[in-house]
Amino acid sequence: MALLHMQFLSEAIGKQTSVAILLPDDIEPPYKTLYLFHGWSDDHSAWLRHSAIEQYAKREQIAVIMPDVGLSYYTDMVYGGHYYTYISEELPARMEREFPLSTKKEDRYVAGLSMGGFGALKWALNEPEHFAAAASFSGALIVEELLKIHEQTRNHTRKPLMQAIFGKDLNVEATGGNLITLIQKQIKALPPLYQYCGTEDFVYDLNILFRDQVKLLHTDLRYREGPGDHTWNYWDARIDEWLRQLRTDNLLT
Repeated sequence: MALLHMQFLSEAIGKQTSVAILLPDDIEPPYKTLYLFHGWSDDHSAWLRHSAIEQYAKREQIAVIMPDVGLSYYTDMVYGGHYYTYISEELPARMEREFPLSTKKEDRYVAGLSMGGFGALKWALNEPEHFAAAASFSGALIVEELLKIHEQTRNHTRKPLMQAIFGKDLNVEATGGNLITLIQKQIKALPPLYQYCGTEDFVYDLNILFRDQVKLLHTDLRYREGPGDHTWNYWDARIDEWLRQLRTDNLLT
């Protein structure tokens, strides 16, 4: 695999930003492409540093695009950069201009961990015509419930940061962050959605709530749980499992 680190000025964010990129060596382009998102405390280098994503990408012969979105929740922030516009419009346009990536729906995937799990599903739910599949690993998928967890644990440092994203009133719905609402709007056109969460994870109950709400809508959600916490050991195993599952499900051929 070729590993590239790219920096450029993003108009949507209004600042320089970084992207880590893996490209296959052994096949002819255009390449199947996975957009892979980091969590709250990480950046574009996290998946490379803490998982074996390069090995998995080589096995599957897919390109992997790993952007840095800071503490944005993959959202057009009320007080900050337009990060959803960046990941859904500017980033893919830039990557597809610079590299021989396939633009076909059947060749594009998106996944992420924690905050990135939210971002991955948000993009796929808004633009289902662009993805063959999407996955969340330990996703913080219901922001309102996550805010309750922060209150219960007296994690008051997160509130001003979340207000910068969702506004002083923390209106998640108004900023396009209610994933259930997005599913209801796109229910007939959605790609397969995969949801993974460890049973020891602090967002486990939140994930169960999301799963149950989605099931009521009769959506193609493929849920998996098992022993695990909010850790890289869990996420590394799950990205490997998910990519293998896509092969089994004939979504990565």
